Amino acid sequence: MRLLKYRIRNSKLKTQNSKLIMSIVKVKICGITNLADAAAAVDMGADLLGFNFYPKSKRYITPAETAVIIDKLPTFVDIAGLFVNATTEYIQEVGEQCFLNWVQLHGDETPDFCDSVFCPGAKIIKAIRVRTAKDIDKAGQYYTDAVLFDGYDPQSYGGTGKTFDWDMVSQVDKRVFLAGGITPQNAAQAIEVGVYGIDICSGVEKEPGKKDHEKMKLLFENIKHLRV
Repeated sequence: MRLLKYRIRNSKLKTQNSKLIMSIVKVKICGITNLADAAAAVDMGADLLGFNFYPKSKRYITPAETAVIIDKLPTFVDIAGLFVNATTEYIQEVGEQCFLNWVQLHGDETPDFCDSVFCPGAKIIKAIRVRTAKDIDKAGQYYTDAVLFDGYDPQSYGGTGKTFDWDMVSQVDKRVFLAGGITPQNAAQAIEVGVYGIDICSGVEKEPGKKDHEKMKLLFENIKHLRV
């Protein structure tokens, strides 16, 4: 069985663009639905793997299926679970079943709801879909361990491949994951904004839920000079 191990990663801080950023940017590959893609992502250098527990998503995977995959992965990779407007009880149940290190709230969750989520050993990420700078300002309402900024789509909660003006996140004084339209071609640009991590889903897919291993390989090759 995968050991339930909680890790605090210590990274040196450096100053860039008048803010503190992590010297080694985390890479999260999201929308994992099978062991082959999960193992390939880990082998190439992923720090976090994201599993989508939103039943209406094209990338949905059941907690039971996820647990089978996680059981075959090394413990040094962090596991993130994506939830959309789920109950706190369901989040905790899945968190314990899948040994989640991160709980990603990607719906319309309020600050109070985020504060109420308890999942032993897991950090909380609040995802914010961005249209304008006002959406960036919403980050100040949340006291989660991190925020994730994603491109806005009225029909979907993430994984759309839509981007936004990434420069808007440069002044956010929080641990930030950047998502939305990141591809192997622009991943270095995303990192250079100065964020804690980048989150890639559709940018390395053949189709929703199926990763393109050549695209993933190119992604890590194109950013390796920024992760030393």
